[in-house]
Amino acid sequence: MEIEDTYCEAFDGLFARICITARDEKRLKRAAYGATALPSTVFGESEGGIEKWLSEQETPDGRKGALVQLWVNYDKGAPKKLDYEISKRIRQGILVVPTTSVFNALDSKDKIDVMDRIGHCGDGYETIEQRFGREIIVVPIMMGEFLVEHYLGYKKGVMGGNLWFFCESLGAALEAGEKAIAAINKVEGAITPFDICAAGSKPETKYPAIGPTTNHPYCPALKHKINVSKVPEGVNFIPEIVINGVSLDSVREAMKAAMDNVRDVEGLVKISAGNYGGKLGKYKVFLKFFVKKN
Repeated sequence: MEIEDTYCEAFDGLFARICITARDEKRLKRAAYGATALPSTVFGESEGGIEKWLSEQETPDGRKGALVQLWVNYDKGAPKKLDYEISKRIRQGILVVPTTSVFNALDSKDKIDVMDRIGHCGDGYETIEQRFGREIIVVPIMMGEFLVEHYLGYKKGVMGGNLWFFCESLGAALEAGEKAIAAINKVEGAITPFDICAAGSKPETKYPAIGPTTNHPYCPALKHKINVSKVPEGVNFIPEIVINGVSLDSVREAMKAAMDNVRDVEGLVKISAGNYGGKLGKYKVFLKFFVKKN
């Protein structure tokens, strides 16, 4: 199995980290998956991921929980955008799920006041109370109360770390992807907003109105139809794993963990990564760095 001498290209993002809790696992999973679904930063919106599942001993209210990250691209308007995007995901993905609560899970001096966009879902009947040693907005709803911590912290992090797995078969591609995700899930501070991504994109497109389109040189179905194909013979599937992290070190650690965990997958021909010649982001993470560290 070859490790290509290349790098992934990552860039700055702004993220919040929240703890979702619920009465039972079914409701918790529905809220966590709902709040992190549909990565949409390429459309100027947000993306998210589940960092880890939490036991009753790890949450403010003593219920099972999920540690979740929500991200936007970093620019001067990022804090305002993050405020808006968090409100959408909490209101539509969590508040509507019975028994759920949301707590801040990030130590940061920068915070979002969620009263205007989330607290006022109580239509003026919301209250601010001290619960679980925190300042909580209590929103009356038709199935009891929805609790959300008054202030949610946010920080700058790193988005867009990635790995590509060149595979002979669908089975190998899915196995490599699953093993990579399992390894990354053990790395503190890292998430995979797309899980196993089946459709890597590129900045250039014939259709700018719809945003990034398929990375055609790496589409196995096109390798005998176009003269710019970069898909080797025998490779029929290329899953991509995208990684966001609270720091560049967490992205690097996640990439190394994933690479280490897929080396023995039968049918994995090569590990590579996506980059655009430095045009997309200022961080370059070279794959050969991890080979030297083994």
